[in-house]
Amino acid sequence: MTDIKSMTLEELQELMESMGEKKFRATQIYGWLHQRLAVSYDEMANLPKSLKKKLESWPVTALETIDVQISKIDGTRKYLFRLSDGNMIESVLMRYRHGNSVCISSQAGCRMGCRFCASTIGGLARNLLPSEMLDQIYRIQSSTGERISNVVVMGSGEPLDNYDNLLRFIHLLTAEGGLHLSQRNLTVSTCGIVPKMYELADEKLQMTLAVSLHASNDEKRQELMPIAKKYSIKELLKACRYYFEKTGRRITFEYSLVAGVNDTKEDALELAGILKGMNCHVNLIPVNPVRERSFARSGREAVENFKINLEKCGINGTIRREMGSDIDGACGQLRKRYMEKTESEK
Repeated sequence: MTDIKSMTLEELQELMESMGEKKFRATQIYGWLHQRLAVSYDEMANLPKSLKKKLESWPVTALETIDVQISKIDGTRKYLFRLSDGNMIESVLMRYRHGNSVCISSQAGCRMGCRFCASTIGGLARNLLPSEMLDQIYRIQSSTGERISNVVVMGSGEPLDNYDNLLRFIHLLTAEGGLHLSQRNLTVSTCGIVPKMYELADEKLQMTLAVSLHASNDEKRQELMPIAKKYSIKELLKACRYYFEKTGRRITFEYSLVAGVNDTKEDALELAGILKGMNCHVNLIPVNPVRERSFARSGREAVENFKINLEKCGINGTIRREMGSDIDGACGQLRKRYMEKTESEK
């Protein structure tokens, strides 16, 4: 591994010892990277020049900010970052009463093919390193000067398709000596890669798992999400129950409402039926219109009625508050627009 920002403190200590340096240098470097959010060794004032020279072959991962869109409605900020290899990713800062929340990407692009999502249109470019996931948070915190209190891994990409890097990112984000975010303030979203959900459950982390459900039966889910052809709703819900059993953490189900597709009273009652008896919460999301797709978002009345019908059956639901509706709010839209513009200028 040549990526110093993805190393744990223990790994850094081993690196220092292998270089003939004292172990305490690792603590200094780790603090510069994960607390002071340094982007180069030049900033690390208490390191000797000789050590900085040795570290030249260990580049510091630092994302380049290409664009920031700021909502005039609620101050939501959408960031477009360039990675060292030229790939683009995006992240969103949302300000709530309870604190600042950042939604980050876990991959450049995505290969899951969900029909209503812009992130997946160009396919998967590559997985992000733990440092590249972290640095989205670090760049946003540096640019605003405000602490980030909640992190949601729900931007471009399928986090469980980048499982090992995701796990390392979680440990670095929540470890002492860095941002030290509470695991309870972290949410990871998945479209439902069932075997990885079992693996994640066995880690017994205290984060929230958000599962993209989007339909109440296999037939409709398969129309919207190719992953549903591999794992049935029954298999998916079994994995969700296992996750709750192992962690004690309530599952959040994400349900994007598409007009005339999955937003009827029958859909709500069927959804309530399959979730009956589960410790869960349903997050209702009026779907973001994507230019390349023919889906239309459900009207306000349909969304409200869907929630009422769920609650009559004892299932908790909330309608996601729309943030940054006047900017490229949907996953992958800002990245896609930038890539199209760059392509047309060639």
